Amino acid sequence: MSLAPLVSEVVVAFCLAATLLYRYGNVFHHHPIVTLSVLVAWYFSLLIIFVLPLDVSSTVFRQCVENSDNITATTVSENVTTLRPFHKCKAPWSMVPFPDTVYHNFWRVVYWTSQFLTWLILPLMQSYIKAGDFTVQGKLKSALIDNAIYYGSYLFICGVLLIYLAVKPGVDLDGPKIKAIASSASNTWGLFLLVLLLGYALVEVPRGLWNASKPGYTLHYSYFKAAKLNIEKYEAEEHVDDVLESLQAANLAINPGHPFHYYLETIFQKIPAELKDKMNRRQLPADTPIDVPSEKILIRLHRNTIKSLQTLQRTETQWGILVDSVFDLEDISRNQTSHDRRFKPSFPVQRPWLLNSCYTPTLEWYWKCFIKSYVQKMLAIVAGVLSLAVVWSEVTFFNKSPKLSIFAQFVDIARDNYDYFTIEILSTLVIAYLCYCAYSTILKIRVLNLYYLAPHHQTNEYSLIFSGMMLCRLTPPLCLNFLSLIHMDSHIIKTQVMETQYTQVMGHMDVIKIVSDGFNIYFPMGILAFCLATYFSIGSRLLSILGFQQFLGDDELTTDLVEEGRDLIKRERRKRQRQEESMNRRREFQERFPSTGSNSRYRQSRQNTDTVRSLRRDDSTESARAGLLRDFEPTTEYSSGGGGSGSTAVGSHSYTNDNYGANYNSFVHDGRYHTEDYSDFTTDNFKTFSGSSSRVGPPPRGLFDDI
Repeated sequence: MSLAPLVSEVVVAFCLAATLLYRYGNVFHHHPIVTLSVLVAWYFSLLIIFVLPLDVSSTVFRQCVENSDNITATTVSENVTTLRPFHKCKAPWSMVPFPDTVYHNFWRVVYWTSQFLTWLILPLMQSYIKAGDFTVQGKLKSALIDNAIYYGSYLFICGVLLIYLAVKPGVDLDGPKIKAIASSASNTWGLFLLVLLLGYALVEVPRGLWNASKPGYTLHYSYFKAAKLNIEKYEAEEHVDDVLESLQAANLAINPGHPFHYYLETIFQKIPAELKDKMNRRQLPADTPIDVPSEKILIRLHRNTIKSLQTLQRTETQWGILVDSVFDLEDISRNQTSHDRRFKPSFPVQRPWLLNSCYTPTLEWYWKCFIKSYVQKMLAIVAGVLSLAVVWSEVTFFNKSPKLSIFAQFVDIARDNYDYFTIEILSTLVIAYLCYCAYSTILKIRVLNLYYLAPHHQTNEYSLIFSGMMLCRLTPPLCLNFLSLIHMDSHIIKTQVMETQYTQVMGHMDVIKIVSDGFNIYFPMGILAFCLATYFSIGSRLLSILGFQQFLGDDELTTDLVEEGRDLIKRERRKRQRQEESMNRRREFQERFPSTGSNSRYRQSRQNTDTVRSLRRDDSTESARAGLLRDFEPTTEYSSGGGGSGSTAVGSHSYTNDNYGANYNSFVHDGRYHTEDYSDFTTDNFKTFSGSSSRVGPPPRGLFDDI
């Protein structure tokens, strides 16, 4: 017996949670309270996944010991003089000293801390972040009101269970039963959501892996997503423009000595510098009312500012990641016909020196153009087999004799051979697959599009808190459902068996018959109905009929969006190429004229260049027009993507002709490009907002800075 396996699992879970948080979050920018809360939520959820298999193997050993003791006692009572030898149960390699006490105390801390986080701390913190009030009391009040629907649903389930027990004769409420009611309400809420998530993911995960092995299909699907995301990004930019216009009007109405000026400054602290410059350069319409806003209006404006900036930051992050993914898919399609079998990317990729020395262009070609497709197909087959086993076991796990659950059969075979390591590996694999299906699906739902986990430290605080809340809320019922699949929950299989310490901490729900006899047995069978609907794409076709664009290969709207997405990616590629050329020219200039000891040569070269440009400008008007055509994109290319007439998009932003007041009346007159299309666009605007440097970052760090 040793604590080493348990300690190792605890350390591995912490390292994994910290690594994921560092990858997706921004520990140097987000508030420490947010970082700590999300770390604890992720860590404790991973602890349940990693440590529960150890509890399962320990429970299997204790069941073996209990059964051996019962058989020995029966033999002694029948024949006192002769004792038949019985095979001694082998202890698992991960056995800890005093397992009942260790695991019981461990689960009490992990489970109830997770429940406290998911139902109280994290929802309040999430609502506190987006609240528009300017005081701590106001933010807390808004957070409580905003979470009334979550607390209401939870209290409604608890109230129904309490009423059921109150009217049922012969049942007395005590501490353990009240704890079971609280656990039942939380687990019922989680199981309801898990049926929806698993019903979709158990089909979509294998199918997604199989489709990902086909670069052509994935490329067309990426074009489709690019067209939809571009519309969403444009709408987010328009919403930010509306908010900036309201802020500009409020700034003109509120003088520095006004009592509300501090509130206005608090809002301006959330605005990035480039958006402030954009707001200062724009001119308000003549009919804009310049009235002093009330405190409620400023609170609403503050809340809209936070939400619009979060949406813009999320869409721009998604757009950048999607564009890089499409570029890589296009490179794979182009390099598949390469004869030298060396992968040639369109744009250079920055990698660590060690990885760059090992991951050669030849190895990259074999991986991306040959091996990766077969690996994805193998993973799709494995995921498909696991999904079929999960669905079959979910439908049949309540049947005790004969055992129809596949996972229960595997555990019995391993128990007979004292193969505890196989039990732990099987449990970890199944729980990890179920968690991946549930967690990867919840952030893909269109209704929850406010939340997005982006790598490279691009996830905002709001999405991080939401992910921690969902992990704490879904992991306990998911693991409880897994224990039912392997027949280690007595109130499901109706047989008195020794249960895991995890089940004992969560409490028995036998006292609540409407839950134990009905909901927790038959409701998971609804997974089968949702899986069939997902397999035949019934939900996607219904959403498409209702007007929500879905990727359907035989749909005309899908084809139009794919073509639109291809045009958008072409434009992004041209913009990226211009940026690369500009960087190369700048690098060549720095090599020719080093900064040390070369000021005079740089000044002389700059003067010569200006002289030549002046002569060329005076020499020919046509050459100036040609130069402008080379530097700017045509209006017709930037007008797509959901914008109105007369709109122009540069870089990653869109601008309307009414936004900028400088006139540039002699642009191009060749029949296709008209003067009025560019009349309000200046080169200063282009220098300020073009390129990837104009991407709006996350709002300033976070929870309590404006208090």
